[in-house]
Amino acid sequence: MRRTSLSLPLLATLVPLSLALTACGGSSAADSGATPADGAAKGGAKITLNVGDQKGGAESLLRAAGELEHLDYTIKWSTFTSGPPLLEAVNAKAVDIGGVGNTPPVFAAAAKSKIAVVGATHGSSAGEAVLVPKDSPLQNPADLRGKKIAVAQGSSAHFQLISALQKAGLTPSDVQITLLQPADALAAFNSGKVDAWAVWDPYTSQVLRTGARVLATGEGVVNGLGFQVAAPAALEDPARGKAVADYLQRLQRAQDWVFKHPEEWAKVWAKETGLPYEVALDAVKRSSGTRVTVAVDDAAVASEQKIADTFAELKLIPGKVVFKDFVDTRFNRDLPPSTSAPRVYGKDS
Repeated sequence: MRRTSLSLPLLATLVPLSLALTACGGSSAADSGATPADGAAKGGAKITLNVGDQKGGAESLLRAAGELEHLDYTIKWSTFTSGPPLLEAVNAKAVDIGGVGNTPPVFAAAAKSKIAVVGATHGSSAGEAVLVPKDSPLQNPADLRGKKIAVAQGSSAHFQLISALQKAGLTPSDVQITLLQPADALAAFNSGKVDAWAVWDPYTSQVLRTGARVLATGEGVVNGLGFQVAAPAALEDPARGKAVADYLQRLQRAQDWVFKHPEEWAKVWAKETGLPYEVALDAVKRSSGTRVTVAVDDAAVASEQKIADTFAELKLIPGKVVFKDFVDTRFNRDLPPSTSAPRVYGKDS
């Protein structure tokens, strides 16, 4: 396997990206480097699948689950700090496919990017949280009025924050939203420069271990979906489309492996990201390990349309987005519906 680290100009709707490395999260940029090819790829396969990833993401997961063996294509990995810049690379055809949360595809679609949502997972939204320092006087989301809140623009946490505010009877104009990528937001949160931080795991698990507390989570508020997003041009190539199908199946098996081996995966994830093992295990059990592969079906599309409509109404994206126009259902196969309940440790096998 080969890996590069890409830095591309962001869409006009997105804030500048901080490329500073951190050792604290699955959304951090990674150093460029090369990893050895696996399986049949060693024989010089003709197809190279360019995959966008986040540190401690798909590559680490597939390798830990033994799903990078016996490939009949090569994977070239490119590491990004978060979903929005990854989708910029998909639009630029620098990446064939990559995984993101529920909100980046909406921003990319609004920017008329050439993307195709081809796969989905569904899991607990407990790791999507609005966090405050332990000694903060804020006790519920309604107390956020007038307060400064850090969030990454176009991230899944962005919609979670807006939803939490709406549930509390507030609008974004009632608070001071500071648009920061995770590394900068963590520094601002720890130094007291912001009153709250809307973010996702493993950051949620990390700061909870260091004295923060949860003001609101995404449970019952956001849809808990994550997506694999491909470049339409890659899907038009039959051989590359076949590689995409195989890649999605490997991800599905790897996700099932995580649920059965949470401690083993947490050890790998901790090593890859620099997270303490306890933090990694918390994040696995709270968020990543609860996920199940689901169909990109009508329910998923309708749920994403709600996100798009919300951002359009707030004028945070330009114009109307018809989300179904950016979906390709050819890989749904016999997957469960997107409304499948997240798995809970001790209750599912």
